[in-house]
Amino acid sequence: MTTKVALLGFGIVGKGTYRALTQNAAEIERKTGKRIEVARILEKNPAVIESGLAPKELFTQDFESILADPEIKIVAEIIGGTEPATTFMLRALKAGKHVVTPNKAVIAANYDMFRRTAAENGVQIRYEASVGGAIPVIETIRKSLVANRITKIQGIVNGTTNYILTKMEEEGLPYETALKQAQANGFAEQDPTADVEGIDSANKLSILIAECFGVYIHPRDIDRTGITQITRDDLRLATQHSCKLKLLASAEFKEDGSVEAFVRPTEVSSESPLAAVRNEFNGILISCNMADKIFLSGRGAGMDPTGSAMAADIISLA
Repeated sequence: MTTKVALLGFGIVGKGTYRALTQNAAEIERKTGKRIEVARILEKNPAVIESGLAPKELFTQDFESILADPEIKIVAEIIGGTEPATTFMLRALKAGKHVVTPNKAVIAANYDMFRRTAAENGVQIRYEASVGGAIPVIETIRKSLVANRITKIQGIVNGTTNYILTKMEEEGLPYETALKQAQANGFAEQDPTADVEGIDSANKLSILIAECFGVYIHPRDIDRTGITQITRDDLRLATQHSCKLKLLASAEFKEDGSVEAFVRPTEVSSESPLAAVRNEFNGILISCNMADKIFLSGRGAGMDPTGSAMAADIISLA
C-alpha cells in the first residue's frame, strides 16, 4: 500500500525528510508494510530545483495543485516562518490532509487552533520534530508515559546556546567568540536572537507543557532570560558549586493546578544527566509519578536528525 506525501519546502529539513523517506524506503517498508511516496515538492528556488537532489518532475510552485490532489494524504510543512506556513497548514487540514511540521514557533503560537482544526476535519497534525530534533520526546509523553502523571519536565532544548556555553566553559572562550564559532559551524543563524534570547526554548517549552500537563501557555507568557549576559566567571562559579550552567527550560505542575515555567540560565547539579549534555546536543528529563525519571538525549537539530523525526511522523500517519 502506497501513501503519497507532499513536501512544502526543500531547505535543510526538507532535504533531510526526503533523504529519510527515500534512502531508507526499503527498511521502512520492511518494518511497516507501507510504501511512502514523495509525490510533490513545493519549491520556488531555481537553484534548489536544479540541484539534482530530487527529480525535477516532483517540483511545483502551485500549492493549489497539492491541495486538490486526492491521492496526497499527508502534507509536510517545512517552509519555516509564520506565513505562508500557518495558512498552508490550516488549508491542508481543512482539505482533509494530515499535516506534519517541525515549525515550533507556529505550533506554539497556535496550538489550540491547529489541534481543533485537525479534529474538526478528521485528520491529525504531528510535530515531533518541533522539539528536540531526533529525540522522540512527544511520542514518549503520549505513548510510553501515558499511564503516568507527569509532574515536571526540564530540558536543554536549544543546541545553539548549549554549544556556546560548552565552548565558554571548556575552552575559556568569551561569549562573542563562542557565538561566531557556532555560526561558522552551522549551529547558529546569522541573526541568533531567537536562540540566545531563549525565544526558541520558550516555544518548545510551551509545546511540552501542553503535551505533559494539558495546559496551554503562550510562549510570551513564559518567564524568559537568555544567555547574552553570561560570562566565564559565571561558568567558573557554577563549577565551584559542582554544577554546570545551562540554558534550562523547566515546567512543574503544582498541586493547585498551576504550572510554574521558565527559561533561563540555571546551575544544574553535576549529578544530573542534564549536566553531561554538551555542545549542540539536547537533553530532556521527565519526572513521573510511576516511571520516576526518564532522560532522553540526542541531536536537537540538523538535516538528518530533524528529517528523521519528520519521517517518523509521516510513517506513523501512513
